[in-house]
Amino acid sequence: MNRICLTAVLIFSLQFFNNLHAQYNSLLIPDILTGPNFNLVMKDTFKQFKPGQQTITGGINGNFWGPTLIFNQGDSVFLNVENNTNDSTTLHWHGMHLPAVMDGGPHQVIPPGAIWRPYWKVRNNAGLYWFHPHLHEMTMEQVIAGLGGLIIVRDPIESALSLPRTYGVDDIPLVITDRTFNSSNQFSIEPYGDTVLANGTLNASQNVPAQIVRLRVLNGAIERSFNLGFSDNRNFKVIGTDGGLLDAPVTVSRYLLSAGERVEILVDFGSQSGTNVNLKAFNSTLANSIPGGENFQNGPFGNTLGRRDFNILNLNVVSQTSNPITTIPSTLTTNVFPNEADAALTRVITLSDSAGVTNPVILGPNAFILEHKLFDINYNNHTVNLNDTEIWELKSTSVFAHPFHIHDVEFKILTRNGVAPSASEAGWKDVVLVKSNETVRFIAKFDDFADAAHPFMYHCHIALHEDEGMMGQFVVVDPSFVSSSPDMKFNLSVFPNPTDERIYLKFDDEEITAYYITISTISGRTVMMLPQPQLINGIDLSELKPGTYIMTVTDKKSKKKNSVKFVKSN
Repeated sequence: MNRICLTAVLIFSLQFFNNLHAQYNSLLIPDILTGPNFNLVMKDTFKQFKPGQQTITGGINGNFWGPTLIFNQGDSVFLNVENNTNDSTTLHWHGMHLPAVMDGGPHQVIPPGAIWRPYWKVRNNAGLYWFHPHLHEMTMEQVIAGLGGLIIVRDPIESALSLPRTYGVDDIPLVITDRTFNSSNQFSIEPYGDTVLANGTLNASQNVPAQIVRLRVLNGAIERSFNLGFSDNRNFKVIGTDGGLLDAPVTVSRYLLSAGERVEILVDFGSQSGTNVNLKAFNSTLANSIPGGENFQNGPFGNTLGRRDFNILNLNVVSQTSNPITTIPSTLTTNVFPNEADAALTRVITLSDSAGVTNPVILGPNAFILEHKLFDINYNNHTVNLNDTEIWELKSTSVFAHPFHIHDVEFKILTRNGVAPSASEAGWKDVVLVKSNETVRFIAKFDDFADAAHPFMYHCHIALHEDEGMMGQFVVVDPSFVSSSPDMKFNLSVFPNPTDERIYLKFDDEEITAYYITISTISGRTVMMLPQPQLINGIDLSELKPGTYIMTVTDKKSKKKNSVKFVKSN
């Protein structure tokens, strides 16, 4: 080959190499917020995903998605959530064990312009959790817009292990989802997308050091499951599921992750500097009944990525860090699960298809339901006694698989069709994929947080199914609790009035405890919502504009309400 031809070949090869890498975009690593106080602002925003028109999005403290919150087990965390979007919304702390009134389900609606201030003591194990809207019939649309974020809980057991935990370097947060962009670069409100997003990044790429790397993965999709693996078919170690660490790492080459589920994996990139590999979804092997396994090309369930393998994240292996993790612990923790013999009862929850459901019309005769009924926000499906251990038997006759999620508790899967679960899902869970005509049994203990007024939810985590009524609710009650007389009345006063930045409450009866406080403008617009407020230091009103307001207080025992007017002076 002459010099001219060789030069041409080298130039072509270099251009091809550059073009190959130019197609990738650097993976966005969400910002970190540490507590105990967290300010979250939900807003309507724009993001430049593609050339041309910007995409209308939703964001939390940014233009798409939100920050990663770092919680420490045992800390009390205080959230100041401000809804600056044009719609009512909620913010649900997925997987967190906390009071129902702080949970952020469909009952804790935050109107536009309002502030919600939940707080709780972190009781969860170290692991990956997340937060997202949960407004009934609007969850899919608001999640598609981009409202959500991750939570990483740390605890002494996990912190003592030799594991990667340098955020964004060898400890990579990864939110996998999909979207369809229309001709104007706007998101289509559809259950399946034709484009993969990793942390809101198209064609994402991330540098990883040549050592043990931790990927904390959330399936944030509306419906699609991802059968995770690597393009070179390497093995990797599963170290944690929804609710924390497994007892020991489990070696796999594939991991099926359904909507709402999380998994933590370790990947060994030692001695591989200068190479690259893709994290992929090996979805060509999925059955038609698994979300993402369908092969419809058109219509409301069009799924161009259905039953196909596709790349999620390009990983470029670079030099080791100064203090690399190069080995994987053989043991991680010792989980103590509820004893099946201690279960007070077994609840059977049916998952089925429904003929004749015509609202909404998109589903026609193919709606999916729990316990033979559509969700009714005014109907309580179950009452659970505080401190009871229960077995829930999820019995599916549906033609489709559904990721079942329960609020309040983490659970242990006992059996799938009578067989113990695989080792890789034998830890704490809050989402389980119940396959077509499968029976899944799990066990959980409902300790803490009795509240007969505010329910917890359970539902399919396919947001479309959830919005359309595949959801139920339960309350946890303390059988020994005696409520106050329903005829009980109470008086309250506030001081100083007018006030500047802080206001204090005084009740005429020492037994009165504020269960919920709502502050509204004189015209009735809600501006502040305080679940079970701690009143010893008063209420911070610094975020309110000057004006006249109505404070409505609900008593904890009687659930009676009383209101008082006050003036914010400046």
